[in-house]
Amino acid sequence: MVIVPLRLCVRRPGRVNPRGPEEGLLMTITVPSELEIVEQTVDIVARYCLACGLSVRAVRFNLRVALSEALANAIVYGNRLDPGKRVHVTLRRHGEGVAVSVQDQGSGFDPRCIPDPRHPDYLERSEGRGLLLIKELVDHLAFNEKGNSVCMTLRRA
Repeated sequence: MVIVPLRLCVRRPGRVNPRGPEEGLLMTITVPSELEIVEQTVDIVARYCLACGLSVRAVRFNLRVALSEALANAIVYGNRLDPGKRVHVTLRRHGEGVAVSVQDQGSGFDPRCIPDPRHPDYLERSEGRGLLLIKELVDHLAFNEKGNSVCMTLRRA
């Protein structure tokens, strides 16, 4: 069996009015628990975010790094690289920007229990660095109660 990767090209007819009423669900993507798919998934979501009016800088840096970290965490820590599990990415447009959710099929975690990697006792450990990066790069970060879904909000410039 030959597996062909999905490639999606998004073309938009014109600029999105940042004050317009266009709100709600834009897209969902379900991806396998494979780190090789992270870059393609980020590319697809980034194209949609540009069409939503996010600044090029916010998309090319903030979104790409934050989403890459969230996807990698979901695949490695949430789904434990289990090929039978999937990661769901949802993009919603709202008045001030976009919200990107990443949900895995794992048992979840309590984000309050992740140590601050800047604390002297944790400088040598890798735990929490990705989460710290995400927090610094997005405008708002929220987790569901179970701890297997993260929602990252980026505002339009």
